[in-house]
Amino acid sequence: MAKVFFSYSHDDEQFRNQLEKHLSMLQHQGLIEPWHDRRITAGAAVDDAISNALEEADIILLLVSASFIASAYCYSREMERAMQRHRDGTAVVIPVIVRMCDWHPAPFGKLLAVPKDGKAIDLWANFDEAYTDVARQIRTVVEKRAFQSPASSCTVRDHRGEGSPSPAVPSSELPRSSNLRLKKEFTDHDRDRFLSESFEYLSRFFQGSLKELADRNPGIEGKYQQIDATKFTATIYRNGKKINECAINLGGGGFSQGVITFSYDASARSNSFNESVSVETDDQALFFKPLGMDIRNARESHLSQEGAAELFWGMLIAQLQK
Repeated sequence: MAKVFFSYSHDDEQFRNQLEKHLSMLQHQGLIEPWHDRRITAGAAVDDAISNALEEADIILLLVSASFIASAYCYSREMERAMQRHRDGTAVVIPVIVRMCDWHPAPFGKLLAVPKDGKAIDLWANFDEAYTDVARQIRTVVEKRAFQSPASSCTVRDHRGEGSPSPAVPSSELPRSSNLRLKKEFTDHDRDRFLSESFEYLSRFFQGSLKELADRNPGIEGKYQQIDATKFTATIYRNGKKINECAINLGGGGFSQGVITFSYDASARSNSFNESVSVETDDQALFFKPLGMDIRNARESHLSQEGAAELFWGMLIAQLQK
């Protein structure tokens, strides 16, 4: 069984919780034993407990973000020792990019990071897809190490040369579950902030996408217009002819203020729309769920900010891609 050590900033605890859930199958199969600092019991020496777990780990996951890099403890202590053990071949270090940051110049910058292509988890359109990719790549490392490792049990010889099992080494700690995460509670303020920040992200996303679309495709022009604090429009022209347009509203839909709506009519009122995403929560995170008015979006359920932006952008340019 491989011992897996989570090195992370507490700012990123929700990412650790979600990743640990996605590693549950490996744990159920008896392939890994996860460890992180929330397993330290009251009264224990924190530094000693972390240091001991780090030294015993077979796989060390660095949950990389700006907070991780800014943390003297994570970066200067845990990461430096982890990289030394990686160079010595006594452990495998896997950088898990959870939030976008300038991580390539770091000592672990030359290692193959996960998820795929080192794309930060919070930028994936579907969070579950990102975590599943991470879990599968960790599984590959775990199974490879298990195949290469010698049998964990050993035999000693008595004075007659007969084999007998070596005595078990007693553990200094009682066994306990790593499944200690609790459901997070999200306030109305948390939801409202997520909604407003996401609308601002969509605004920047559409501006950037319209510009890039025009730069890459001769004859195509894009127009972005901020109507007010809760509405913007996007229009695409081909050789001067309007091909498609949309309006995106914050808090539209009439029946609910906790949504962002999409309409194919740039002049449509906020309560007239073709699709919307609403803020939902699970036990660990906030995310978007489409209403499903567009059949293409009916199966989506856990969208990040980028996922919601890609959903609406895909609806806008679909006419051009036929």
